Amino acid sequence: MNYILFDGSERQSLLPLTFTRPVADIRIGILKISEKWNRFLNTTCSFLAESYLQEKFPIVISTDNVLINGALLPDDAVVEQIKLLKPLQALTYNDQLLAIRLTEKELEQFIAGELSQYSNLEYEGELDILSRPWQIFQWNGDEIASDFELITQGRISADISSTVQIIGKEKVFFEDGVSAEYAIINASAGPVYIGKNAEIMEGSLIRGPFALCEHSTLKLGAKIYGPTTIGPESKVGGELNNVVIFGYSNKAHDGFLGNSVIGEWCNIGADSNNSNLKNNYEEVKLWDYSTERFIKTGLQFCGLVMGDHSKCGINTMFNTGTVVGVSANIFGSGFPRNFVPSFAWGGASGFEVYQTKKAFEVASKVFERRGLVFDETEKTILEEVFKRTEAYRRF
Repeated sequence: MNYILFDGSERQSLLPLTFTRPVADIRIGILKISEKWNRFLNTTCSFLAESYLQEKFPIVISTDNVLINGALLPDDAVVEQIKLLKPLQALTYNDQLLAIRLTEKELEQFIAGELSQYSNLEYEGELDILSRPWQIFQWNGDEIASDFELITQGRISADISSTVQIIGKEKVFFEDGVSAEYAIINASAGPVYIGKNAEIMEGSLIRGPFALCEHSTLKLGAKIYGPTTIGPESKVGGELNNVVIFGYSNKAHDGFLGNSVIGEWCNIGADSNNSNLKNNYEEVKLWDYSTERFIKTGLQFCGLVMGDHSKCGINTMFNTGTVVGVSANIFGSGFPRNFVPSFAWGGASGFEVYQTKKAFEVASKVFERRGLVFDETEKTILEEVFKRTEAYRRF
């Protein structure tokens, strides 16, 4: 069976995070959604995404295909239902398409919006379908716990130095190559997973649920409150509380980040802080691309959502419920607006357009620092994002 993760209507409401990736490439818990499906299905899923993303996230089509909504977080029950689908049968939940089994020809009709005749099976269990950016940090604790069991079941943790003080050792797992000395880890509130070749520097204080993915670093004296996830190839210091960093991003210095989602290739300058609670304790509103207005989140605590390649200078202050697009560069004193469009350059005193030529120069240097190449595929994606977000840059 060939499995394909498709972008549904949730993609629009998950922007700016999905400007540069399919929905299933979002990290929540320890793993990306696609990585969860790969493990549950014991295969490698491909993607049906926006056309400008397909070169980086290609689709693989076979004679017998099952399409799965990339916003659906898998569990044993729904996976079993999907595996039992018959040809030309769909699994739905409250009129929402979860999965459908199609031949190659039927898949072509599905992509073209011309497939109308198929049988329908209604799913009757409970599901988590990601549809808003804030759900990433809101659901992160449960997903860390689920992924922890998925990854570590039947395995034994690598050795942990005797200088590391641990509460709840049975819920702490170190992969091979981890470097950690003179840190304190408290897993009584949730598991702590440390990925391959990650480093925890001296004086770090960690409360689970927490995941530090491969080749990432906690800097000296970092203070981590769960549920928090640090994706691969990242450097993090200061104080974090309920944060998800997708990967390849840095918040290496002091400063507070709370109830936030940070994409890839981002940098948070020294002593930058975000507010995650309004002074009047009211419900936080957040910019929503699908309605092009600020909407209620239902949350009292909600901080910063930052798209890929965005950066802020030292001492930047982000207001409660701030959304920053892709490849924005923020600096200066005062609070910038709480919706910063993609390819914006400036701060509280005003913005101008951050031209792609300059943005690409920075991206090339950042990729090079990680031993990677900022190639034409990456440029094409960002050029398309630049075009699609032009209307928001009314400076």
